[in-house]
Amino acid sequence: MIAKIVIPLLLMILVPDIYIYLNHIRAKTRLPLRLLWWLPSLSMVIYTVCMGCMRDFAPRDNAILNVYLFLLGLTVVPKLVFAMFSSAGLALQKVFRMRRNYGMAMGVFLAAGSLYVLFYGSFIGFGKLDVRHIDYYSDTLPASFDGYRIVQFSDAHVGTYGRSRTGLLSRAVDSINARQPDMIVFTGDLQNMHPGEIRPHIPVLNRLKAHDGVFSVLGNHDYADYIAAPQSVKEANERETVELQTRMGWTLLRNENRAIFRGTDSIVIAGMENDGDGKHFPRKGDIGKTLAGVSDSAFVVMLEHDPTSWRNRILPHSNAALTLSGHTHAMQFELFGWSPVAFKYSEWGGMYYENTRAINVSTGLGGFIPFRFGVPGEIVVITLHKGTKQLH
Repeated sequence: MIAKIVIPLLLMILVPDIYIYLNHIRAKTRLPLRLLWWLPSLSMVIYTVCMGCMRDFAPRDNAILNVYLFLLGLTVVPKLVFAMFSSAGLALQKVFRMRRNYGMAMGVFLAAGSLYVLFYGSFIGFGKLDVRHIDYYSDTLPASFDGYRIVQFSDAHVGTYGRSRTGLLSRAVDSINARQPDMIVFTGDLQNMHPGEIRPHIPVLNRLKAHDGVFSVLGNHDYADYIAAPQSVKEANERETVELQTRMGWTLLRNENRAIFRGTDSIVIAGMENDGDGKHFPRKGDIGKTLAGVSDSAFVVMLEHDPTSWRNRILPHSNAALTLSGHTHAMQFELFGWSPVAFKYSEWGGMYYENTRAINVSTGLGGFIPFRFGVPGEIVVITLHKGTKQLH
């Protein structure tokens, strides 16, 4: 992950320091303090180069990455924010011959704001849990399933919890069970990089209970693409990830489907493998195989980790009424209802409709990085209703 952006990171570390040193440090401090000024930057440069030399997507010990990112937010981002606004203010001061550089005050304020975001997101936001409720209406839903309750959770990334945060995962499992769901669905990214992260959490995840069981699909992190290893090792890791979900009693759907019955009525729960862009994220989805044997008139709930597949493949090539996805995390940052992830994804968090068909994109329970600001971890309670759709 860091290897791909080493140069931008080094510039982000050094350029603000050079600007601040030349404009605010060099002429106003003694030599020992001037030398001391460069110590944090030198440390971050060394840390960054070491991180960039790693072959895997991230270190096996997630703490190494987490500490690095926290230090980046603590020592680099505030200076970057200050330098950007101070330099812009300096330019405006010269152009309009103003007495003061008002950009400095704005830079100090926003730099302090970035520290607030860092500490809140790391120590408070990541520990929050929301329960979001959705009512989905469809004329094609069989009458016996009116009021059917599905609880969705996504992007657990259990490797991030470690021992110190196991309580957060246990609390989420208890909250899911408390909804007394007819069905529980998990829409991908159970691990960060390897199945060894899952094993310590099996006793907690094994407590998930629903009348019709727990259904899941794989997300991009559940494949073995994030480690530098021989193909045989990657294949073994992927097999173990699958086996661990089976051991927990989950029904993992890999381009397949199951029918759920209430008397003579039935609905179909289908699960497609990760259907990403094929470059950055695996493209293993097969819509034809996923819905093999399913009639066009069936009410289908589709599980697919990557929400881009909804418009690319699910809407044009199936009759699935409701799709449940995850993947985006809303970038684990949201301010006044907006997230930067909106630049990349048209459906990134919440419920979206195309006529009577819909997709719910969960913003996830956990994350590769233990940070959330404005986007608490969530579980989603979806109640199905027979009837015409509501106004949205």
